[in-house]
Amino acid sequence: MARPKVILQIYPMLPADGAEGRIAAAPLGRDRELYHQVLHEWTDLVRLADDLGVWGVSTIEHHLHSEGYEVGPNPGVLNGYWAAIVKNAYIGSLGYVMATQDPIRVAEETAILDHLTRGRFFVGLARGYQSRWTNILGQHGGAVATLGDQSDEDHRNRALFAERTEMLIKCWTEESLEFKGASYEVPFPHDTGVVGYPANRIAALAGTSGEIDDTGSVRRVSVVPKPYTLPHPPVFVATSKSPETIVYCAEQGFIPTYFMPMKAIAEHSQLYVEAAAAAGIDRRHGERQNVVRWPHITPTAAEYDRRLRDYDLDIYQNFYGPFFPQFPNEPGTDHIAAMKESDIFIGGTVQQSIDAWGDLVSQVPAEYITLIWHYAQIPKDEVAEELTLFMEEVLPTLDVPDFDDPDSGDE
Repeated sequence: MARPKVILQIYPMLPADGAEGRIAAAPLGRDRELYHQVLHEWTDLVRLADDLGVWGVSTIEHHLHSEGYEVGPNPGVLNGYWAAIVKNAYIGSLGYVMATQDPIRVAEETAILDHLTRGRFFVGLARGYQSRWTNILGQHGGAVATLGDQSDEDHRNRALFAERTEMLIKCWTEESLEFKGASYEVPFPHDTGVVGYPANRIAALAGTSGEIDDTGSVRRVSVVPKPYTLPHPPVFVATSKSPETIVYCAEQGFIPTYFMPMKAIAEHSQLYVEAAAAAGIDRRHGERQNVVRWPHITPTAAEYDRRLRDYDLDIYQNFYGPFFPQFPNEPGTDHIAAMKESDIFIGGTVQQSIDAWGDLVSQVPAEYITLIWHYAQIPKDEVAEELTLFMEEVLPTLDVPDFDDPDSGDE
């Protein structure tokens, strides 16, 4: 048996005294001095997580958060900085919103990061659910945000995600490529190629085979550098409700990252095994599964409630709730009870946390678990204390199969 691989996922939630304090400080996301302080204290948490033995440290891609909730516009820059700091942990993000991204740029950036970390790097991908920025940054490809509602916009987003992810994999794994998708062509225009490329002679002689045709036009491209990890870094894909995403991940060998209640995770994790088997891939239950939770580990049960109220209520009530109707948020709701019932928050005392996490891995023996704290709404020292308690007191009690050992069984 083994322990789940722990990923610490944190992003700056710039601190305020509840929604009222956030309104009074508007626009908090533009507070340069506060962001500067939070950014550099964040480095201390990354170092601590590495010292405690987490498998990975991660952040997000979210833009335009003037309210200061999720100030995470450029995960690659942070990952590059962290590459010079961590000694053992993987770094990555959860993740690049592919419908808004140029897949060649993502392939280049992540390949460099893979080299900087000497292969201790993972790539997270997401479809994008926040219309304020997804629709703006994705406008040139026709991207729109989605909540997995099977609408026309949802299907368009899924098609864009699949197209650009397919191209990302090709960029990583093929010496040269050409691609004609619904929204992206390589070269462009695809039918003629890049006509009259001035340096076609040296490209034909020193570049990849087929890159230049007999007329001197560019007909294929070679994305450089090649990743350090072969065939490419591990790929995680965020999912909040869609069975289609689970089937897609199983077929592609990607790692679904579950932002959903436990009952749904249990069902989807079984679907993953079944879909992988249908594709001729043998997976054990829990293998390549990543369960996301927002934890607190506190001295008393009352302190758990206090931290939910002070550190999580604002974003749950005013941001998560409006986006995700599956989380109770109606007027008059007891929001502390609702957060516990949402099944995305987990915690209490050390023993309560051990019991709750034990129940989770008994249902889905997940290879990975991702922990999110709303830093810096929750102060750095409290994140550090809770992470230390999790790694030293809770994690040692959690048994899952040793998925890194192909000869090990589930017992």
